[in-house]
Amino acid sequence: MYEKKIPKVLNCGMAVIMEIIGGKWKSYLIYCINNGVRRTSELQRAVSSASPRVLNLQLRELEHHGIIKRVIYTELPMKVEYFLTEFGESLLPVVMAMDKWGEEYIAVFEELMEKKKELPVESE
Repeated sequence: MYEKKIPKVLNCGMAVIMEIIGGKWKSYLIYCINNGVRRTSELQRAVSSASPRVLNLQLRELEHHGIIKRVIYTELPMKVEYFLTEFGESLLPVVMAMDKWGEEYIAVFEELMEKKKELPVESE
């Protein structure tokens, strides 16, 4: 796994949670896995705008942090599934609160995005 040159300072709860779920797709991957989307190909379809490389990297980071576990079935063809660990399940209230907030403000967000389209493009 890639190690950053600048050491991480984890001196508050927000820094810790951002380290764990701060990636672009991590919280959504937790949400999907909790809702039964467990195979790599299913996750790729659920997060189609993420490249397979990014998706794999974020799954590995979640696994490294103990949020998910990867189960490899040695049947033919080989099958890999992801499951939340007990530690990962402790994040569900946070992820569900994020989902609830998003649901409540989806109309506001769509309106803001429409307004943004109407703004003239500024030249530098």
